[in-house]
Amino acid sequence: MTTWDKLLVTLMCHLFNVCGLIHHFQLDMVKLHRFLGMVQEDYHSQNPYHNAVHAADVTQAMYCYLKEPKLAEQLSPLDVFLGLMAAAAHDVDHPGVNQPFLIKTRHHLASLYQNTSVLESHHWRSTVGMLRESGLLSHLPAAMSQDMEQQLGSLILATDISRQNEFLLTFREHLDNQDLDLQLASHRHFMLQIALKCADICNPCRVWELSKQWSERVCEEFYRQGDLEKKFDLEVSPLCNQQADSVPAIQIGFISYIVEPLFEEWHRFTEPSLLSQAMMGHLHKNKAHWSHLRYTHTNSDTQAHSNSEEAEPEGRDGEEGDIP
Repeated sequence: MTTWDKLLVTLMCHLFNVCGLIHHFQLDMVKLHRFLGMVQEDYHSQNPYHNAVHAADVTQAMYCYLKEPKLAEQLSPLDVFLGLMAAAAHDVDHPGVNQPFLIKTRHHLASLYQNTSVLESHHWRSTVGMLRESGLLSHLPAAMSQDMEQQLGSLILATDISRQNEFLLTFREHLDNQDLDLQLASHRHFMLQIALKCADICNPCRVWELSKQWSERVCEEFYRQGDLEKKFDLEVSPLCNQQADSVPAIQIGFISYIVEPLFEEWHRFTEPSLLSQAMMGHLHKNKAHWSHLRYTHTNSDTQAHSNSEEAEPEGRDGEEGDIP
């Protein structure tokens, strides 16, 4: 077993330990290892992006957000437990394709979850299955473990990107009205949902060298789906056509319409913290990097196209001058 193979298990055991969760919930270490091992195994290592390293990346970010002064002093051990668990398991058994693909290929998961939050529902139900099989919560009162399962579901389902505006508008409204009361369990749960949503899409807020790798990986996964769609004579999904959708263009759209609006509100919520200031700095620099790359990419494509037309050998129909 390599370091990567047990990365999620090691990280979660460490975080549970430093947060005092093993002692607080009287967790059996054998059962905890069994559960986390099952979660780790259920991620698809062949996925360029949605794999156990992404889960560990999101979990690390979630831990940092839970430690934000505005949040940390109000959170209960249960809140921290649920936040870290949801982060670790939020994409478990991800097939490497998106919901529209599952729907148009009539995948059994799409019919099982009636074409609504298909992947997120599957990640949650898979997690519940592994919790029960490992017996991790079996020593707790049944009502408590059932409540924990339901709250995990609510957190994981919040990562459905199609619900982005719903959460963003509610968050913005709370901040505008200054009516977030973290003494209320429901408000703390909402902030856990927001923190998890931030952690799930925080790659553009990391340093360029790391952020760029994640961006390339997620686009590689998109392109693989596009290749599958072509193979099955299906319409290629948005962002999945490698010939039409460049990595810089995809990333600029993602940052502008998804990442920036949410992190601007998170920045407001933290008032702003040193971490949030650093993340916003990375985000703006990374967007500028992608804009420069898109400009050079577009120019080189245009140049290559005009050169191939000028230099096309007679009688060859330009078959070797095609731009892939």
